[in-house]
Amino acid sequence: MNSNVILQTEMNQLNLLKKGKVRDVYDLGEYYLIVSTDRLSAFDVIMNQGIPDKGKILNTISTFWFEYTKDIINNHIVSTSVDGYPEVCFQYKQQLDGRSMLVKKTKVIPIECIVRGYLSGTGWNDYKETGKLCGYTLPQGLVESERLPNPIFTPSTKAEIGDHDENISVEKAKSIAGEEVITKMERAAINIFNKCSAYALERGIIIADTKMEFGIDETGELIIIDELLTPDSSRFWPLSNYGKGRGQQSYDKQFVRDFLISINFNKQPPPPELPDEIISKTREKYSEVLEILTGRILY
Repeated sequence: MNSNVILQTEMNQLNLLKKGKVRDVYDLGEYYLIVSTDRLSAFDVIMNQGIPDKGKILNTISTFWFEYTKDIINNHIVSTSVDGYPEVCFQYKQQLDGRSMLVKKTKVIPIECIVRGYLSGTGWNDYKETGKLCGYTLPQGLVESERLPNPIFTPSTKAEIGDHDENISVEKAKSIAGEEVITKMERAAINIFNKCSAYALERGIIIADTKMEFGIDETGELIIIDELLTPDSSRFWPLSNYGKGRGQQSYDKQFVRDFLISINFNKQPPPPELPDEIISKTREKYSEVLEILTGRILY
């Protein structure tokens, strides 16, 4: 199983710009090359083991959604085919095939755009304590996993690896990135969430919440970047098992989170070893959501 896992990219002829929790970014001059590895992070801690083919699954799902939402806002993709990359990349085709994208360079907006359609996770915890969701007043008497009257935009800071993102108010986000930019981001994020949620629901998947990232390209246009509506950046629930008032079964890495909670993981490095069963079942979850949403199957 582990022969399919790429935890680190090794492309010495390319200029490695940075390593994220999951993605390695190379600077190719005019463009960036983003490579989705099989690394897995949970509670902002990178696990020692990867999930086989996870990077390919994430890359395929993001590419699908970027295409599906380009009528709402442009995205950063230049090419997802190695044949369309600069020639220096050709020697690394085996590493890049299916798990990479050549993208526009942007000035990244330092705000995570979280859209919540259901009351779950930290949002549910916030509501239990305050009756609000990240500053928004909600109706009384809502229960865990309940659908919100309307999707809510709840920004957060973008943390460095090892740190935790921090929920902030829309006003605070505007003070960081500017009112016009945040207003555009909120509108685009909500529209994307609504369109993609409707598509997924028809196929039996509830998108409970998700996070998006935006940047300003060289023309000054706001575009969507990074990844989009993957099991890493979203909570996907099977509609067939949905019921409000409790936690939900999940297609995303909540499966890993639940395991870590069950062993009282302290959410700090070093991470524990993941049992083979958890790795296998997580790949199964990712593969299932890939097929449901895009019709694609990884061998």
